[in-house]
Amino acid sequence: MSNIHHQNRRPSFSSSTKSSIAKRSENMTSKPAVMTKKRAPLGNITNQKKGSRSSSDLAAANKSKLAISVKPSVSKGTSPSKSDDEETMSSSYKSPQVEYIEQVSSSSAVVSIERKALSNLYITPSSVNCCRRDVLSDKENRDKVVNIDNNDADPQLVATFACDIYKHLRAAETKKRPATDFMERVQKDVNSTMRGILVDWLVEVSEEYRLVPETLYLTVNYIDRYLSGNVISRQKLQLLGVACMMIAAKYEEICAPQVEEFCYITDNTYLKDEVLDMESAVLNYLKFEMSAPTTKCFLRRFVRAAHEVHEAPLMHLECMASYIAELSLLEYTMLSHPPSLLAASAIFLAKYILDPTRRPWNSTLQHYTQYRAMELRGCVKDLQRLSSNAHVSTLPAVREKYSQHKYKFVAKKFCPSIIPPEFFNNS
Repeated sequence: MSNIHHQNRRPSFSSSTKSSIAKRSENMTSKPAVMTKKRAPLGNITNQKKGSRSSSDLAAANKSKLAISVKPSVSKGTSPSKSDDEETMSSSYKSPQVEYIEQVSSSSAVVSIERKALSNLYITPSSVNCCRRDVLSDKENRDKVVNIDNNDADPQLVATFACDIYKHLRAAETKKRPATDFMERVQKDVNSTMRGILVDWLVEVSEEYRLVPETLYLTVNYIDRYLSGNVISRQKLQLLGVACMMIAAKYEEICAPQVEEFCYITDNTYLKDEVLDMESAVLNYLKFEMSAPTTKCFLRRFVRAAHEVHEAPLMHLECMASYIAELSLLEYTMLSHPPSLLAASAIFLAKYILDPTRRPWNSTLQHYTQYRAMELRGCVKDLQRLSSNAHVSTLPAVREKYSQHKYKFVAKKFCPSIIPPEFFNNS
């Protein structure tokens, strides 16, 4: 069965499906691209704009040739799984936390179970008050906070601990953020333009291999954190990108692509041992701290909060906010904003684009994002600039991705150039 999934996941590199990279090469050379979705190394990219902090200033893309190569045969083995015989129900009876009740009334049993549950699952009153403070169920009153954690029937929402989880993520995002000036302070041979091209290509790879969005966000996080403390040449930048994506895929995916597949999508520029060596270098530098709060982590909860008081369909709102958030991955300067602020600002701008006549921010969003409208002004303006210029950007992967039907064509929606100043007034 794993082999079947593996074969289904492999993209088709046919000439009928041209990537944006192949299109750019075709426009410059006037020759049809033979292979698609495969990327030669970034060594031929000019570095004339070293230190540039805007991906919109990118000149003509690289002139690297997309050579024909034979797809290597990838051995497909099944990963070992834990045997069912190793875990038995008898082990649960050995737990000292189990309170045995024999020959007692049913009421005594209930009291005993409740006492044991309360002692082991105690939640401090302050945590409860933090979650439930000013929470009402009246959706029509915009000045009141809507309770989005009242769906206790769904165990995946872990409503009881949702506030504690996101409070922890807000504290952790400051520790797992990359430096905001590593291009100027650390790197010598690569610049923000090359980083943008790399991320643009990784968006295509994640879409072709149908990776979950968290894999892409973690990949970019690993790349930026590694570049924050390690000098790398432009010839090795793409190697770093595929190694970080392989790590992120192993962390997030059920069936991650094999290392041979990552070698293949680079036109076999790098050998298997080179990819594995780079993977080891990244893991050691990051000290195997692979869990990092990303914009997508916060966006998932903020979308729920926005949907409770927004009339637009949930799918449209989620796709628009995701589109805006992924645009920020391409821009090096957006590293100056923490992931939670990017997620909140993406919600603000998405709501405004979908309905420019209504005030985007409200008490519910302010409560769950912990950001006031005035605090979002700078980040929203940056995201608005990216969205307005997306149709002329030389990095089209995100725009083409969200121009598809499955993403509700949100990339084709018009982004107003002006947001009324009163929308940033704190309610």
